[in-house]
Amino acid sequence: MQIKNYVLGFPRIGENRELKKALEAYWSGTQPLENLEETARTLRRRHWALQREAGIEAIACNDFSYYDLMLDTAVMVGAIPERFRTMEGTERYFAMARGSGDAVAMEMTKWFNTNYHYIVPELRADEPFALDASKVLAELRYAREAGIDPKVNLIGPITFLGLSKRIDRGDPFELTGRLCGIYEELLAKIEAEAEGIVVQIDEPYLVLDPDPAVLSLLRPTYERLAAAAPSLRLVVASYFEHSTEATRILVNTSIWGVALDFVHGPKNRESLETIAASGKVLWAGVIDGRNVWRSDIDRVLGSLEEIAAVVPKDRIAVGSSCSLLHVPYSLSHETALDPEIREWLSFAEEKLQEISLVSRIFHEGEDALSPAQAHALEANRRAAASRRSSTKIHDPAVTERLDNLTRTERDTPFEERIGIQHETIGYGVLPTTTIGSFPQTPELRRIRREYRRGEISREEYEAFIRDYIDRCVACQEACGLDVLVHGEPERNDMVEYFGEQLKGFAFTLNGWVQSYGSRCVKPPIIYGDVSRPEPMTVRWITYAQSRTDKPMKGMLTGPVTILNWSFVRDDIPRSDVSRQIAVAIADEVDDLQNAGIRIIQVDEAAFKEGYPLRKSEIPAYEAWAVRDFKIAVAPAWAQTQIHTHMCYSDFNDIIATIEAMDADVISIETARSGNELLKVFAKVGYSREVGPGVYDIHSPRIPSTEEIVAQIRSLLEVLPKEQLWINPDCGLKTRKWEEVEPSLRHMVEAARIVREEG
Repeated sequence: MQIKNYVLGFPRIGENRELKKALEAYWSGTQPLENLEETARTLRRRHWALQREAGIEAIACNDFSYYDLMLDTAVMVGAIPERFRTMEGTERYFAMARGSGDAVAMEMTKWFNTNYHYIVPELRADEPFALDASKVLAELRYAREAGIDPKVNLIGPITFLGLSKRIDRGDPFELTGRLCGIYEELLAKIEAEAEGIVVQIDEPYLVLDPDPAVLSLLRPTYERLAAAAPSLRLVVASYFEHSTEATRILVNTSIWGVALDFVHGPKNRESLETIAASGKVLWAGVIDGRNVWRSDIDRVLGSLEEIAAVVPKDRIAVGSSCSLLHVPYSLSHETALDPEIREWLSFAEEKLQEISLVSRIFHEGEDALSPAQAHALEANRRAAASRRSSTKIHDPAVTERLDNLTRTERDTPFEERIGIQHETIGYGVLPTTTIGSFPQTPELRRIRREYRRGEISREEYEAFIRDYIDRCVACQEACGLDVLVHGEPERNDMVEYFGEQLKGFAFTLNGWVQSYGSRCVKPPIIYGDVSRPEPMTVRWITYAQSRTDKPMKGMLTGPVTILNWSFVRDDIPRSDVSRQIAVAIADEVDDLQNAGIRIIQVDEAAFKEGYPLRKSEIPAYEAWAVRDFKIAVAPAWAQTQIHTHMCYSDFNDIIATIEAMDADVISIETARSGNELLKVFAKVGYSREVGPGVYDIHSPRIPSTEEIVAQIRSLLEVLPKEQLWINPDCGLKTRKWEEVEPSLRHMVEAARIVREEG
């Protein structure tokens, strides 16, 4: 029977972040493992039922994870780093993700160009692969017990190897043959359990610029996998871009079909004739799984009809462009949103309905709709018309200001201003600082929540914030840090906080999206033109500066990061939205320096994350991303030092772009990867100052002084001490005070020891 629709995956954190809460209760020791497992079972069953009730035919199992699917796959194929081999089961699984004792956590980085993080598998030439199919088979059995006839989701071997790192510096793809043997075993076990089912094999690695060596692996790999379990219907799924080069090869193997992203990879249309000639099934991703805008059903249907003009309709299924993991769970909780804006939105639950509706019309015609579906179609058409004509979206004042913008970069070159900054700020070699945030304790979150609800007065709230800033300042002074931060107690999130004070943004009550593990973020929604009505940070940062004689950093989020960590309007180019945000941040930079703040950090944590996945698209992105950072810091005087921070990035290919941003100091995350990321800075003769992270804040481990001394010494093998700042990897908001204070003391002491070594 034809499968008419599907979803590539569904959010696993839960409608009310149930998994997050259960994970953190287990990690803290307040709840046993059995409670966590019961929460997971409940969520899986609930999510399957929701998809079935919406009319989804190909429902995924094994898209659920306690932490990350790449980590799950590493466990499944037996790729366990040596330092974790004395552990077993759940203890080992979470230690690999979070670290334990002396066992440092595995590296974590961004999943393609999203804000989701994955655990990077570690491999070596003699990797002792061994299949552990227990999770996959258990989820398959549980789905069938729940009355679901599921498809099984797997991370594909090419993507697993392509996103892994060889700790012996070899090529991960040298292991393809041996890894394929593990997948052959797995598929045979799945077939024995459920003959004839669909297995979705995710290969998003194939959307990257094609490597001939990798493409040459596709035919033998997928012929082997298809032959291993002949009754299984293998669908190879790619997303986030087009994969035309790989598709041409895959459709000439014995797989059953391909799933392609037609939202973010429109060039996939170039593969339609090849697919049609091959007789393969096409899963057409036409409902956007990465953004929150309600689909224009008529436009989507027009796109599908164009596809069906080439590929027969009875070989097309309708679905999401990628997993719905990247959008919030449900609009049902968003009672505080402007009703007009709410009408334009669609979260995971609503996207299921869109897929079902589009599928019914596409395959059976509009006359086949039920009364409820006909009503939904009419509501969709009204929403599309409303959004096109709304006066909420465009602000003529924003357009006029951008048209007349003249100040687009700093007046003084770095070589002149860095000396002025050293003299004005007065810091020596290996200065110590942090990235910005301090622990967001349960009490702090409760106070913010009570203030938002009107349960405490403004005076009570502000008194608490002042006390918290005082604690942060006192802690940093006691630890001996050279440059302080105010700790950001008034901020719920580094993007949401700013968006709440800018025009053109909307906010959800429960629009949480998983970032990594139990960490969730609630991205703002940019629906219209952006401007800054009044100062956003000056009050609390100047208060913090009044509590110390040491320099206090102003903390801002940069335009590209605000853009990349928001759900962005899709009716104008992203570059136009970024430029609007840049002008707003520039106003804040000017206000901070006029208030006496001499160091201002403009974080671009998501700068690399926004890079297009195809090299041909990168120059255009870099041009406007650099333009907008420079606009944001253009008002800074020579004596005002501009810092920026970037997360989890391989800088080899963008080091020239980073230098073009014209920041004075860049801090980067390097603790999980040693000094490898730093070497490129030395290789190209990077002249700015750099703060490589000397310990990993994503782990609860408290690093020893000796460990950080060794880390700093390794950094000095790459860059001179005059160029280095000493800081943690990232902000400290996710850590506890009892972890933060000793870690910072050890960091400051380590810097002192190394300074005295000369």
